[in-house]
Amino acid sequence: MVKLKLGSITDDKPVKVSFELPATVHRDLVAYAQILARETGRSVGDPVKLIPPMIERFMATDRGFLKARRDGEHGHPPASSGSSSQN
Repeated sequence: MVKLKLGSITDDKPVKVSFELPATVHRDLVAYAQILARETGRSVGDPVKLIPPMIERFMATDRGFLKARRDGEHGHPPASSGSSSQN
């Protein structure tokens, strides 16, 4: 079994953000969604739904970002740890 950084995706009220992905990144996102569906037994649906938890996981594991936040280098407090992601 493959150990992916993302776990199951939960529904949450989103904030609308629009941006364009390079075609290669989109193809990789689609492939990731297919592998995640196979490994979890649950369809992801639209692979774009993976982007928020991927960004969340990236920031949650970025030691420099976490240290800067902890040291008060950014005005906002850390986000709550209600993440659905797994190691």
